[in-house]
Amino acid sequence: MNIKEHISEKKPPAPSKGILSDIANFFINKPKYDTFIKFDSSEERYQYNNRIIQRIGIDSDQYSVLNINKIGIDAPVNNIFNELILFDGNPRCWPNHIANVDRINNDFKNIRMLPFGWKRYPFKSMKSFFGLPLIPLFLLKAIRVKDVPDNFDFDNARYVLYECSGGYPIGFLAIYVRSSIPEMGETTKSQLVFGVGFNFFGRKEWQGKRRFISSLWEAVHNRVTANVLNRIKQLSEWRVENLLESVNNPPENNPAKSSLD
Repeated sequence: MNIKEHISEKKPPAPSKGILSDIANFFINKPKYDTFIKFDSSEERYQYNNRIIQRIGIDSDQYSVLNINKIGIDAPVNNIFNELILFDGNPRCWPNHIANVDRINNDFKNIRMLPFGWKRYPFKSMKSFFGLPLIPLFLLKAIRVKDVPDNFDFDNARYVLYECSGGYPIGFLAIYVRSSIPEMGETTKSQLVFGVGFNFFGRKEWQGKRRFISSLWEAVHNRVTANVLNRIKQLSEWRVENLLESVNNPPENNPAKSSLD
């Protein structure tokens, strides 16, 4: 198969066009690749927590919720990381009509998530939704950015560690990209990891007292995250293939070729 034939099979994910397509694409759709890392025991979670401490220096054991999702991507680490720090709610990869991404001062280090894009409650008398402060859904503040790997880091890792506040999740979000490790059975060029650790509304006891809500949230979160990661994978691999085609088939030889914004 030549390069042109191979690339013709690739395409970017279709963008969501509204709330209903957000629901269909991110909440209902079953993604091609499962991304959720399930802990079968408290010991397994403890071991993973130690890896998190070693990698990004944060102890996730202080949080009742710890959700890790990972996917392999056939694209270089730096390409994926650059895609992520430029992210502004691209509806190809994020349910931006439901959870609108608002980059404060257009800076990836400070982001707030707004339900349906609302910056204030729809009625002046409203201060919350049924007693829950959900505007914003949450605030993300980057407390550590590793955009260049250490000389001794053979995994070529890059990451952004966000502190989560406001709304319901009080904790952290880690977005971590590294080269794949063949010894671990990883066959793609890179691995993208989304790690979330938090307590509902800052209260660790919610995990036990409101187990149904916690379980429902985790099921929804993992489905949405899996779809987000699958779409990032599809878009990143398409971009790399498109770049490869541009190098091997310059625009002057293919004037009809266009790129994706």
